[in-house]
Amino acid sequence: MREYLLLYSQPHESFRIPELTSIAELHGFGRTMKITLPDDLPDGGREPSASDESKTRAPRPFIIVELESEAQARILAERCILIKAVYELWAHAPSYSVLHERNQTPEARALWQPFKSTPFKMHVTAIHHAFPAGRVREVIQSFAYMDYERICLDNPEMVLFVCEEYELRIGIRDRSEGDGEFMQIYFGRLIAEGTARQLISKFDVKKRAYYGNTSMEAEMSLLMANQAQAGPGKLIYDPFTGTGSMLYTCAYFGAMVFGSDIDGRQMRGKDTASSGIIRSASQYGVASRILDCATFDITYHPWRRGGIFDAIVTDPPYGVRAGAKRIGSRIVGRPLSNVPRIVDDGVEAHTKSTYVPPMRAYEMSDLTKDLIEVARYMLKPGGRLVFFLPTVTEDYSELDVPECEGMTVVGNSIQDFGKWARR
Repeated sequence: MREYLLLYSQPHESFRIPELTSIAELHGFGRTMKITLPDDLPDGGREPSASDESKTRAPRPFIIVELESEAQARILAERCILIKAVYELWAHAPSYSVLHERNQTPEARALWQPFKSTPFKMHVTAIHHAFPAGRVREVIQSFAYMDYERICLDNPEMVLFVCEEYELRIGIRDRSEGDGEFMQIYFGRLIAEGTARQLISKFDVKKRAYYGNTSMEAEMSLLMANQAQAGPGKLIYDPFTGTGSMLYTCAYFGAMVFGSDIDGRQMRGKDTASSGIIRSASQYGVASRILDCATFDITYHPWRRGGIFDAIVTDPPYGVRAGAKRIGSRIVGRPLSNVPRIVDDGVEAHTKSTYVPPMRAYEMSDLTKDLIEVARYMLKPGGRLVFFLPTVTEDYSELDVPECEGMTVVGNSIQDFGKWARR
């Protein structure tokens, strides 16, 4: 087992570990991977804030993992949306003197000595701090004992990484203020850049051929697809498909997908021949992985057997831009069977492809309960339900997450919008 340093993008801190463990499990090394946060390092913790504002401190952009091989590290770099880069970690310490001492132990030498003849360059940088140009040379020269001679700045075969991690400081200050007052230094070898982040631009809603005002943003739909463990051989279902954001990302990762919605107009688009979900799916090259889309209410679903899907991934409507609906009379207590049938030019409206049944409001608590019950019935053993639950920030508690016999919560991430959030 070797240690690897994962460098993360700043947003969506609470999604990091759920995404990381999901991808590791998908590729068969979830049980052997060990995770360490910087604050849990013996000498890597942050000093207590003088004003006790630790809860508002910026999240640290690193996670250290122990993996069995470099191939596993490359898988994480290629698939995890939030990872910017992966490094083989050779040493870390709160000061350069300790770092160099640790880097010269027999264990550390065994990591870096095999690369002494490899053409390289050294990248010296800092987190939350402008690294003084004059000190870069000083840092590089401090590693002279490694006796690396083949410097190659234009096309190196290896990039060495030195990073000083500083606490985020808010406000106007001199660029050199606090220089050298870092929390931790990390030193190692670049394994791979986080190529999965390029998918955020690829699936950007504004570049999509067909989208709506409730289409899920690209980064979040990719994160949900990862937590659903989308991949070849998987069958994934979205019961609130809308304009298909979840279908595209799950299908891109190799899964076969099926979608449904109570209102088929969103899925079809205005022109069924060239618009709708299939149009955008063709744009991404995944149209062949969309089995079909159907129009029905999940409380009156047509499934006659369970255990079909590997995952259900969805973004239910919760009233921010489009309220949830279910089939039924708007008049309380009036059964749907008593609603008069509409006849248009002698043809009963419900027989037309453009028919939209009468609907009534669908309370979020009822929707969530029904969704979990459907998932329990429709998922294979070990299958995953990935969905968003809106919460009020001040009033939220763990009790807001519904419980269901046979289902276990494995991740609870938050996208915070201030007074309200979704999990």
